Amino acid sequence: MSLVIRPLGSELANWVLRIKDSSAGSRWKDVFLQYREFKRAGVQSLDHTMYPSVMKACSALSFAHGTSVHACLVKQGLHFFTSVANSAMDFYTKFGSWDSALKIFGWGENRDSVSWNIIIHRGFSLGDSSDGLRWFRKARVAGFEPNVSTLVLVSHAFRECGDVVDGMKLHGYLIRSGLLGSLSVRNSLLGLYGDVDIAAAVDMFDEMPERDVISWSVMISGCANRGESQMACALFHDMLCSGSCEPDEVTVLGVFNACASLRNVSLARLVHRIAICRGFYEDMYVGNALVDTYSKCGVVDSAVEVFDQMPQRNIVSWNSLLSGLVGNDQYSESLSLFEMMGKEGVETDEVTVVNLLQTCKKFADPLQYKSVHGHVLHRAMESNHLVVNSLLDVYAKCNLVDLAWRLFKGLKRRDVVSWSTMIAGFANCGRPDEALVVYQAMVETEIPNAVTILNLIDACSLLSEKKSKWAHGIAIRKYFAEEVAVGTAILDMYSKCGLIESAKKAFYQIRNKNIISWSAMITAYGMNGLTRDALALLDQLELHGPKPNAVTYLAALSACSHGGMVEEGLSIFTQMVQTHNPEPGIEHYSCIVDMLGRAGRLEMALDLINGMPEKLRANPSLWSGFLSACRSYGNYKLIPKIVSHLLELDPSNSAGYLLASSIHAANGTWEDAARLRSLANRGGLKAEAGYSIVHIDNKAYRFLAGDKSHPLAADNFKSVCQLHRCLQKTLSM
Repeated sequence: MSLVIRPLGSELANWVLRIKDSSAGSRWKDVFLQYREFKRAGVQSLDHTMYPSVMKACSALSFAHGTSVHACLVKQGLHFFTSVANSAMDFYTKFGSWDSALKIFGWGENRDSVSWNIIIHRGFSLGDSSDGLRWFRKARVAGFEPNVSTLVLVSHAFRECGDVVDGMKLHGYLIRSGLLGSLSVRNSLLGLYGDVDIAAAVDMFDEMPERDVISWSVMISGCANRGESQMACALFHDMLCSGSCEPDEVTVLGVFNACASLRNVSLARLVHRIAICRGFYEDMYVGNALVDTYSKCGVVDSAVEVFDQMPQRNIVSWNSLLSGLVGNDQYSESLSLFEMMGKEGVETDEVTVVNLLQTCKKFADPLQYKSVHGHVLHRAMESNHLVVNSLLDVYAKCNLVDLAWRLFKGLKRRDVVSWSTMIAGFANCGRPDEALVVYQAMVETEIPNAVTILNLIDACSLLSEKKSKWAHGIAIRKYFAEEVAVGTAILDMYSKCGLIESAKKAFYQIRNKNIISWSAMITAYGMNGLTRDALALLDQLELHGPKPNAVTYLAALSACSHGGMVEEGLSIFTQMVQTHNPEPGIEHYSCIVDMLGRAGRLEMALDLINGMPEKLRANPSLWSGFLSACRSYGNYKLIPKIVSHLLELDPSNSAGYLLASSIHAANGTWEDAARLRSLANRGGLKAEAGYSIVHIDNKAYRFLAGDKSHPLAADNFKSVCQLHRCLQKTLSM
């Protein structure tokens, strides 16, 4: 059949108008049917403006239709028109035929902004920001002027890459081109700055003449993610007060993140009510964030309630609650939740397994660890570093370090966490020499981090003074000694060795001291009998350092107790009681009772106990300390009442029975002493044996009380007996 090429008459014009009208109304089937009738009539139109509508219809209907139409256009020579080429590129990109789109783009001699936008958008839609940015840079070289949607995409790409320098260049271009007035462009730039420079984001936000819910949400989330949680909460308050827009799901997610960081449960409950009123409560992401927030705020009951009321849950929902239970020491409940996951057919993932391992660690049951290990192998999770490192940690922390070592040696790839975990494991199990061997093997293939050095210091503290200084030297050479965590560990190591000058030097080498560093140094002075130095450092801290906390004051009180400086200790404690900053806890009261007991002021100590808050008074360690003081000063009138009260408070603790028994024995009341020991034995109570570490020839030896299995136990016993005889001879002279 021969084709008839007609001039553009009224009939043809009507055909073209009908196709364009159907396209404007998104009636894609009508567009294609009209095009098909047009072709069947044997008519060819040289009016290229009709064909973009036909290609757009094919994008919505069928890839086969589109390729057929495009082939006809190529035959007619219409594919060189820019609008036709653009519609064909758009068609191919929407169906994922990227190579075909690029080929058409390469043919085009008259590319316009639409051509570049299609290619750039497709580059970003592939999920690789760098590809989209590469096309954007090519377009700018070719003189392309981007539109608002492209600029938003480019800004998001810079944000994803963390490229603040190019982001600032884009910002400058927007100012020069006058495109910064677009709210969507401003919001995208705000997101970029919020991720990398919160101060710049605040400046830009303050300069914005108009803000929508996206502007507020971007700022709130940015502040929360960058650790500026107080600012995030203040922005949320300002948003509500402005009345310019209502919060959406993204807004409340950002506020929940801030509440979790601040442990601000009252604000979390307020935002929870707002979420309910705004209809966000059924949103799974909001529900997951609520469970996480309540868990981190320590109100697990509220987290469980939210979880139970969620209409839909995913693995994140289950893991959020599981992490919350583990994080709040509710280990039995976390096991119950794990069992429920199995009953409901929820597939566990790596996060689930890590939380489960943390739970098993608390129960110290090797069968549980091995069961979880079997689950890891069954689910093929052994290649996940987070899971494997958690397994190593559990085995090592629960005295199964040989199993941990076997697992470690079988790893195909070891990272710095794996090595550091093994060093810590050997150190915790009293095998510091093996920890050092692991470290020396590690440095051949891996660069240690601060945690590695901390574990090495811990291991060396169990060895000789020489090894401790060796670890300190490594920390200096690796530029970790000035870091606050490592520097604090070094000073603590030296203070335990009695090397107070070395500890002092390590303290002053720490670049940015925090309250933990100051507290550790005060403890070091007190531990080594330098009470006045400890109090002088506390005065220096109160004048120039960070704000002292409860641990700092406890260190100072302990120094006063061991140094016999009762009045100074009472002065510090009185200040705490009067200012409630910080609020004295049971540790502070126990320390003061111990201090008064050591000084023989038993009546004052008893008055202090009786004046304590009721909830603090019911503490066994407090009464044990007072009981020891009564024994030391022979005040046997108070002892029967204290013993009765102590055993009533903590009947499962062997220390109370043994202490009371020894007091009765010293007083000659043997029947009472035997009765208390019999009660402890019937209850199956056992005292934890003490141990001593002796350093010989740069090696540490650990001797457990009553343990005769050690190869040097016999020699050690002979030496102790010899010392005992010498002491008896000296005392008898």
